[in-house]
Formats: sequence, structure tokens, C-alpha cells
Amino acid sequence: MNENNEKIEEIIEEITEENLETTIEDETKEDLDEYVDNFPKEKKVKKHIQATELVEKARTIVKEAEDQNEACKLLLVSDLKEYEEAKISLRDGGLDACSYLLNKMGYQNQPNEGQEEKVVVFEPKDDLEPIALKDISSGRFTGFIYSLIGGALTATGLVYLATEKLGMTLDITKIPAKDEITNVLSYFSTAIGLESNMYVGATVLGLSSLAVMAIIYAIRVGIKGNSNLNFAVKQLVEAEVYTEHKSDCKTEMDKVDAHMKDTVVTLKTYEVLFNEQKGKLERILHIEGEKLKSTDYHDKSFAEIRETKELVRAIKDFTSTQMSEEGKLSEKSVQALQRAKTQMDKMLERLY
Repeated sequence: MNENNEKIEEIIEEITEENLETTIEDETKEDLDEYVDNFPKEKKVKKHIQATELVEKARTIVKEAEDQNEACKLLLVSDLKEYEEAKISLRDGGLDACSYLLNKMGYQNQPNEGQEEKVVVFEPKDDLEPIALKDISSGRFTGFIYSLIGGALTATGLVYLATEKLGMTLDITKIPAKDEITNVLSYFSTAIGLESNMYVGATVLGLSSLAVMAIIYAIRVGIKGNSNLNFAVKQLVEAEVYTEHKSDCKTEMDKVDAHMKDTVVTLKTYEVLFNEQKGKLERILHIEGEKLKSTDYHDKSFAEIRETKELVRAIKDFTSTQMSEEGKLSEKSVQALQRAKTQMDKMLERLY
């Protein structure tokens, strides 16, 4: 987690004020290639639009990563079900019978042999908490509110200035007289070098207030735009780190899927072999009878017994090996499966 946070902070620090003044500069291209393609440098795009697109991009890649992982999990559930069914079929289809016949023919199971892994669980270790992406606001509403407040304060301040210059004292507890209003408004027309005119003064007062409102609104939206873009880039980087981690999980689950499919095919082949060996052992036992040691049987009979022993040992060694280790495919299970396949191939070569 600390490494991921450090990576995010490093990328965010590279986004200077100059980067935010344009679209997206070279420093962030590695993380935002697709975004830059959608918004060419020669086309000026508002920062809020950029930020909105970045948030949407982050949301999309996170959803795609999570959808892929969910699909992998469902596939894994199907694989595990097929694996359990193949194990049951293997036991019923010849493994248990061969083990029983081998015991009658002087072969004793080794300690712990045949103790299958009871529950196969693949739970990928997830050291990243689910990412919660947040939407952004344009700042227009708050900018409008701030501009209204600023405009009202400006108008109030200008009226107060006019009364001070005119030596007037307004009673705010009651509506000013018409003459007082005329004098105050006319002051603003004379303040800009024009003749005393109430309507011109009212226009000057209104335009001054509107100018202040426009400045406040622009500043607020501009600051929010910079903040949004910075925040959106940070979210996108976090999303990419998150999806990279999810991609690693998917890669691991793909390995498990391939391993499980290989396992099922191997178990089914073993079932066929055990069916065949079962008939051979039954024939040997019927003709030669039970003996204390398997070495007491005829050489050809002993060869069949020995080959069957090796098949039983190999497949039981595999099914008793834990498949998962810290949320990943166990290397021991991979090796055990390979040994089982090697023994299987030896038997097939001997038969053909």
C-alpha cells in the first residue's frame, strides 16, 4: 500500500501549475495517452470537461477490471465443481477398487497416503481496498452564490462611499427618501466625470457590482477547475494502480483455471487406466490368490501390481497436495500434477 501511495504522490507532484494551464503536458502522457488522443493539444478544452472525462475514464477502467475479475471467479467456481466431480468419478470408477485389490495382494498404504485436500480454496490476497471514485462539481453554483454576496457587498460599499462623500447619513431602518436615492445615484455619474444623472449613476453602480460578481465567479470556477483536474488525475492514477493490481489477480486466476482444466483431463485419463488395471488385478487375484507380499506373485503379475501401485501413489500424492498457497496456485501442486502426468504417460507408453 505504501509503495502504491508513493507512486501516486510522485505522479501528482509532477503535475505543475503549467500543466494545469494547458490540456495535459508530456509528464502525464504515460498515464493519460488515451485521454490526450481524445483532446489534442491544438484544441483548448475547459478544465472541468477534462476532469469530467478523466473521472469517467477512471470509472470505466475500474469497472472493466472488476468485471473481468468477477468473470474469472465464476469460471473458477465452475472449475472447482468440475474438479470435485472428477475426483468422485475417479474414486468410484477404479481408484478405490484398485487400492482395495492392492491391499489384498500385499501392498500396504503409506502413512498419510490418500488423505485428500478436503477443501480447495482460491482466495487471491487483496491488499488493496475497493476503490471508491468520486464525482466532481464545476463550482458554478458556489461561484454564483459567492458572486451574489460579492456583488451585494460591492453595491453596499459604493453606496456607503457615496453617502460619505455627500455628507449624508442613511437610516437603514426605513426606506430612503426619493431625494436621497437620487443624490446617491447621481454621485456615481459625476464620479466618472459625467453630468449629474440618476440613471447614469444607477448604471455605473450596477455595472460595477456586476463586474465584481463576474470576477468572483470566474475566480471561483477557475480555482475549482484546477482543483478538479488535479483531483481527477489523482483518481485516474489510483484507478490505474488498482486495475494493475486486479490484472495481477486475474493473471493468477488464469493460471489456476489452466491448472484445473489440466487436472480434470488427467483425472479422467487416470479413471480409464484404473478401470483397465482393476480388471488385470482381479484376474491375477482370481488365478494366483492372495499372497502376503506382492513380490510373491508371478513376474508379469508383479509388474502389473507395481505399475498400479505407482499410479495410485502418484494420483493420491497430487490430490493430497494443497492447491492454493497464500491465494496463489501452489507450486507444489503444479509439480505433483506433473509427476502424476509423467507416471500416466509411462503407463500409456507401456500399453501402446
